[in-house]
Amino acid sequence: MSYDAAYLDRIAEHLYSSVLADILDDHGYRQQVLDHEVRPLYNGAKVAGRAATMLAVEVSKLPDNPYEQLMELLDGIVPGEVVVGAVQSRANAAIWGELLSTHTRAKGGRGVVLDGLSRDSWGIAEMKFPVFARGLSPADSKGRLEVIAIRGTIPVAGVSVSNGDLLLADEDGVVVVPRDVEDEVIRLAFEKVSGEDVMRDILRKGANLRAVFKEHGIL
Repeated sequence: MSYDAAYLDRIAEHLYSSVLADILDDHGYRQQVLDHEVRPLYNGAKVAGRAATMLAVEVSKLPDNPYEQLMELLDGIVPGEVVVGAVQSRANAAIWGELLSTHTRAKGGRGVVLDGLSRDSWGIAEMKFPVFARGLSPADSKGRLEVIAIRGTIPVAGVSVSNGDLLLADEDGVVVVPRDVEDEVIRLAFEKVSGEDVMRDILRKGANLRAVFKEHGIL
């Protein structure tokens, strides 16, 4: 199994988070943008892909089989997926790092979005693997955090994310597109981008902003 690489590449190349957020707003989906504290680990990071979800919680001791569900998820990653993790804990520990990034890329994964912490930022930036996280910590998750559920629907930084949902993450933030409106949202997003290109050319000539908005309805 894999997802349509050409489709995801086209989204990543031509669309951006703000245009998807606008279209989703117009359709009544006004809570599809992750909290602004989820940020890329390096400048220029961008990824479009399908969510492979995991939920982690705080633990007080080392489990008998640490990393068990995390490894199950990552060994099952298919091309086109983005690992999406929710960490229900304030523990100062990183659920992600360079070695997991290396493995995920080798499996065809496109990136990672975390409502939690990462580490090894230098290595991740060097390999240009798109990772978005709330922050950084050098502390390992072993004995502090444990993944307890995978490939379900989870709350991620204020947004409900289901396994297989489409995500687009860039320097402005992370947007989740629900499956039931995906086709329409993506179609309209490409139309809006074309319209913005026209608007940009008009505004460069010094046109009246109010008049242009009245005619084109784009801002």
